Amino acid sequence: MSDPDLQSEFADLFEVDEQDGPDPALIAARRRLVRRALITVTVVMTVALASIVGYVFWALNAPLPSPVANTRSLEAPTTQAATFALPAEGATAVAVTGAPDYLGADGVRLTAGDDGARSIASISKVITALVVLDAHPIADGDVGPTLTFSKADHDLYDQYYVQDAAVAEMPTGSTMSLRDALATMLIPSASNYADAVSTWAFGSRSAFLSATDDYLAREGLTGTTIVEPTGISPRNVSTPTDLLRIGQLAAANSTIRAIAATPDITLPGPGHLTNTNTLLGEGGVTGLKTGNLGEGTFSLLFTATVDTGVGEPLDVTGVTLGGQSRASQDAAVLRLLDSIRAGFHDVPLVEADTLIGSYTTAWGASAQLVVADAASIRTWSDTPITLTTDISNPTEFRDGEQVGSVTWTAGPAHTTAALRVRGTIEPPTDWWRLTHPAELLG
Repeated sequence: MSDPDLQSEFADLFEVDEQDGPDPALIAARRRLVRRALITVTVVMTVALASIVGYVFWALNAPLPSPVANTRSLEAPTTQAATFALPAEGATAVAVTGAPDYLGADGVRLTAGDDGARSIASISKVITALVVLDAHPIADGDVGPTLTFSKADHDLYDQYYVQDAAVAEMPTGSTMSLRDALATMLIPSASNYADAVSTWAFGSRSAFLSATDDYLAREGLTGTTIVEPTGISPRNVSTPTDLLRIGQLAAANSTIRAIAATPDITLPGPGHLTNTNTLLGEGGVTGLKTGNLGEGTFSLLFTATVDTGVGEPLDVTGVTLGGQSRASQDAAVLRLLDSIRAGFHDVPLVEADTLIGSYTTAWGASAQLVVADAASIRTWSDTPITLTTDISNPTEFRDGEQVGSVTWTAGPAHTTAALRVRGTIEPPTDWWRLTHPAELLG
């Protein structure tokens, strides 16, 4: 029905016949029209009100758009290669083994100076002990056969004493176990015992030298020459490469290893004996033998265990030849061991509360993403460091909420730091929800 028609109908309904009075039919029609109008208005207002209520309910309860994360990548630090303080005097060869995940199965080899043959002085006694024990091995926990010293053995004391060699008492007719005789030869470096024990083992000097040549050839020690068992002759020579192998053979022999690690001992006959290796116990040194034929010829065949703070200690075997003095050589060896120890070092990775990103919301709230704790990793030399980051969306956006982690790896070592929200993202106000339907719809 058009608007003019409706207006006409209303006019007809409300027109009063002055002569006849109110028409009942007209009044009923008027009432029906009013009801229809009221119903229409009510429906329209109800729909409008329902729409408003529905919108308000939806706006106040609609899921909020997720905060937007803005992050930057952390970088793994670069590492510096270890610097080893090799002795400046003479020649040196060192083998460092252990921690194969870092150093490899063969370890690290360090050298300084040339590999020419040099006089080895009393280090010769280590070779003498190896050759004697090769022919007369001593089982672990045993002391070996018994030696009885003759008048000829006793006379060796004076023979070496007048040559200014180290000696120890050897009374005629006295007896001693092979282990104790070797201890007297190695700990105070008694030359008369080296001569007597080598002759006992093979029957004569020439037989001992023949056995020594065979042993050296079998072990591939072609740069080593031994002409007598004590080292008093400058013609007893070896190369750093050979001596490194000799040190490893000696360290692998339980009898020699235990004797060389003994600072002092008291035995019947020779009495109280003090080890010539004054480095024992310093810097991890556990052996093996000193030697010298005067200024500029000081030598040290050494073993050491170096604690690095990572797994088992490193095993170090080394030799240094041609030192000017015992003091300078000992100091150089300790510096070298310290530098090997420093090859394992702590690398700083990140400081506590390092900012790596932020979260922002459509309603203007924000929070930061930080690495919660400081981290460092202990590694060897220039072992590369890698990192991985695992970040998930926060669920509460509350201060301190963990949202992931960063893990650094260097060889077999790894360390992890938590990623946390710093600051709290508060929800928007109701007014913001009601006035930002587009943001709620995404």
